[in-house]
Amino acid sequence: MTRRLAEVAKKVGVSEATVSRVLNGKPGVSDATRAAVLTALDVLGYERPTQLRGERARLVGMVMPELQNPIFPAFAEVVGGALAQQGFTPVLCTQTAGGVSEADYVELLLQQHVSGVVFFGGLYAQAESPHDHYARLAERNLPTVLMNAAIDHLDFPRVSCDDAVAVEQAMNHLISLGHQRIALVLGPPDHVPSRRKLAAARRVDPSVTVEHALFTLEGGQAAASRLLTRGITAFICASDLLALGCIRAARRRRLSVPGDVSVIGYDDSSLMNCTEPPLTTVRQPIEAMGRAAVDLLAGEISGASVDHDELFFEPELVVRGSTGPAPHAARIPHPEPRAANA
Repeated sequence: MTRRLAEVAKKVGVSEATVSRVLNGKPGVSDATRAAVLTALDVLGYERPTQLRGERARLVGMVMPELQNPIFPAFAEVVGGALAQQGFTPVLCTQTAGGVSEADYVELLLQQHVSGVVFFGGLYAQAESPHDHYARLAERNLPTVLMNAAIDHLDFPRVSCDDAVAVEQAMNHLISLGHQRIALVLGPPDHVPSRRKLAAARRVDPSVTVEHALFTLEGGQAAASRLLTRGITAFICASDLLALGCIRAARRRRLSVPGDVSVIGYDDSSLMNCTEPPLTTVRQPIEAMGRAAVDLLAGEISGASVDHDELFFEPELVVRGSTGPAPHAARIPHPEPRAANA
């Protein structure tokens, strides 16, 4: 600390006491001197104190794994808008195959002295992935919020859609339609939200079948192709893209949806009411989740005490045309979920 004060004071041409006043947010320093001290910190490569990070450009990183899945642009739009309303400038960081990694983006954001970071579906949700860059953020005490489930030991505020409730809604809907051979199409085995979905499904039906796949249309198609050979009549998927892949697999086998096979997605991303048939899916409350994430982040940036317990939001089953009675099965009386006008 003493060395830093001396170097910054020499760079600016002021006393170490003046530098100390700036770093501690004390009055009695001109705006020009305060700006010069903060600039010297940046030039010399020193980290600004937490309470002064916002004085730079009030930048907030929004780190997401891709933009191909429509749910991520939807979250980015809500979070970016809410950040702008609070005077922050969002910086979108999107990974590409063979491009900049999540860890690389963290280093770039730290170099830019951002005020905070919001992550959307990153490596924090995969138990077997590297997590050292999250430790870097924790060491720097940089305000950080994670969207949706994370591995247990990461001590950041989390805003999540309740995966257990989502699967229970989907399972009960299919059971009410007479389906007994239900399968889950989930993300990789180490994906925490997928693990939660599987655990919830097994509480309803311990014998439920599961296939793991990449979060792509092709991954869903390959998984469904394997499951259809086992007589599955209904699919619950961990994303809308996986669900569309299941529908494609059924059609390749000349099966109708929902006449022969029912399919439920997850997210209710854009245009899912325009597919053929319109997709029954579990809707994440994107608006409420995004605004909650920004409120948590803004609280941490301002130095307020923020609860790091996971904040769960209730999903909604949106019943459309991709689910119907099980083939040759009488409908089982069961309270029906509310159908959305979408």
